Amino acid sequence: MPSVFETAPTTAVTPITFVSKATWDAIRSELPAPARQFAEANDFAAKPGKALALPAADGGIAQVLFGLEDADHKARDPFRAGALPGLLPPGIYRFANAPHDTRLATLAFALGCYRFGRYRKNKTPEVRLVPPDGVDTAEIARMADAAALARDLINTPSNDMGPAELAEAAHDLATRFGAAFNCIDGDELAQNFPLIHAVGMASTRAPRLIDLSWGDPAHPKVTLVGKGVCFDTGGLDLKPSSGMLIMKKDMGGAANVLALAQMVMDAKLKVRLRVLIPAVENAVAGNAFRPLDIFKSRKGITVEIGNTDAEGRLVLADALALADEETPDLLVDLGTLTGAARVALGPDLPPFYTNDEALAGDVAAHATSENDPLWRMPLWPAYDAWLDSKTADITNAPSGGFAGSITCALFLQRFVEHARSWLHVDIYGWTPSTKPGRPEGGECQAARAIYKLLSQRYA
Repeated sequence: MPSVFETAPTTAVTPITFVSKATWDAIRSELPAPARQFAEANDFAAKPGKALALPAADGGIAQVLFGLEDADHKARDPFRAGALPGLLPPGIYRFANAPHDTRLATLAFALGCYRFGRYRKNKTPEVRLVPPDGVDTAEIARMADAAALARDLINTPSNDMGPAELAEAAHDLATRFGAAFNCIDGDELAQNFPLIHAVGMASTRAPRLIDLSWGDPAHPKVTLVGKGVCFDTGGLDLKPSSGMLIMKKDMGGAANVLALAQMVMDAKLKVRLRVLIPAVENAVAGNAFRPLDIFKSRKGITVEIGNTDAEGRLVLADALALADEETPDLLVDLGTLTGAARVALGPDLPPFYTNDEALAGDVAAHATSENDPLWRMPLWPAYDAWLDSKTADITNAPSGGFAGSITCALFLQRFVEHARSWLHVDIYGWTPSTKPGRPEGGECQAARAIYKLLSQRYA
């Protein structure tokens, strides 16, 4: 993603003045009379998200007015400035006054410049921003570039983003930062990662486990695991056609752990990073895994298949078991896992789970400060019995349909025994309709909040 920042402008810089209903009268009174009359003639009333370019005497733009919510508004959007790149004509701009949060507004401006243009012309806004004083533009660019990576991977349709292409994207990232890379497939995968193999074996595009390692082995071990289901038909428990429309996003966990890994490596955090991505396609064929099949997982736990559409937890289980074997200091998994999470919290607020109280507090704090919303949900012990199976150790899909996101988290917890701390996030990975700084389509969720947590702990 090209940099949106202009550090040494050689042409005129247009100021952007942020206004709200509470500040509009004072700001309007300071405008030159012609500008004030122009704003009044255009009925500008500082409505949030509305922009007005005030003309200069030479026909150019003297300044841009942009509406924000009042400072005490309960639903104030810290990313409101992310709408600006889509509203402004080409040029170089600066913030003439402070928005509610200058750093987040700068990040939103950068995120708002993203366009997905692989298959048709979708011109990136020709706008650049002079960085506000005191803002770490390298950090902002790092986050924006990582978000663009996650969005690009998720937005790419499954015919061009299968397990092999996802592995190639991870390999490219490893090469860029000098990380070690390995990919396990074929008989080795079938023998050592039977759940990953079972989910992916019906596809003509072979399943695999992507394994990336970076950093000093003496540093604290941080392992990231991302669900890489490149398309999910639901398997033999087939989804309806409406349920498949955005299933290209079912590798959103993988896309987001790669985005997080990119930020960690680019910032040179003092960690020994490992990234594990089980990359599969959950397809339908004569050799597809079936309801009530039983597989012995890598960890030795036998799993009865209650539903083939609960496949994400299966592939994550084998990858988590591998990650757990080396006792990482922090083990994080991200996946687009349950519709229950969306019913409970909607698309913008992913639930997270952990039994580490200090970690939970840090995650919540960084989620708020980074405007990367997350909400803690409980690993409710009483529901653990719902995973019981009459013919195996556990089932992947308890009957009844209650607490689906919680029981998924409890299922995954069975495969984490040695890690010093574990965090599970049930993301959506998609923005259903365009919001400031967040275009419709694939989305980077949880990665920025977790990156800031890691930055605080391992700088």
